[in-house]
Amino acid sequence: MDVSPVLYETRGSVALVTLNRPDALNSFTRKMHEGLWSVLERIEKDKEVRAMVLTGAGRGFCAGADLAEFDFTPGPDLVQRADPGPIINELFNPTVRRLMKLRVPTIAAVNGATAGAGVSIAMACDLAVAASNASFTLAFSKIGLIPDAGGTWFLIKKLGLARAMGAAMLSDKLRAQDAKEWGMIWDVAPEGEDCVAAAMKLATRLADMPTKALVETRHVLRAAASNDLDRQLDLERDTQSALGKTYDYFEGVNAFRDKRAPKFKGD
Repeated sequence: MDVSPVLYETRGSVALVTLNRPDALNSFTRKMHEGLWSVLERIEKDKEVRAMVLTGAGRGFCAGADLAEFDFTPGPDLVQRADPGPIINELFNPTVRRLMKLRVPTIAAVNGATAGAGVSIAMACDLAVAASNASFTLAFSKIGLIPDAGGTWFLIKKLGLARAMGAAMLSDKLRAQDAKEWGMIWDVAPEGEDCVAAAMKLATRLADMPTKALVETRHVLRAAASNDLDRQLDLERDTQSALGKTYDYFEGVNAFRDKRAPKFKGD
């Protein structure tokens, strides 16, 4: 049995990445963050990979931070040793930034319970597909903290203020179907079906599409939340101009004119 904290395999042009601490509901340790960074670096370099699925081993997706990483031993400097700020700054924030900037589309396959920063990690992916029995619990207010790893940013963008406030302050468990209806995730796999298989099917579809255009779509849509119309129009113009120089642009147009299916290369 592989005891690596993060597992990696490729299935065709899709990378399947599995958080692998099932006995701890895949909660993050420093070693797991570093393992994930290493895997994301492999994806950056491997041009054969055109999409990524991120999931968890066992019965859960991710329970956020492993609290064993915090030093609560009574004694001098307890406040400094238990401070969550350095772990957020050194580990969670870089993980989220790397996911958000990955050169391929990303899909979270939320295979079960997810909590805390695990919810943020799922929302950091471009799309998320949950198992029918999956659940989302922010949980931060239960230990005197606020959502982190981008949680406050994602919640507002996806849920709106009223639902974001309720989810963050009450820390109630949110069922997969409610998460879909609220806009937290893209879809829920039918009951009894494997959400990883559903996510892989979706990823395979994305992998056959123009990769750069998909990633730039991610970029411009996220920018729209803070841009005024004039800045967004300029960004759209400049992005279209850059994409207009790619192989996939010419292939897409020529395929349309020739009435055939395009064969995109991701370039």
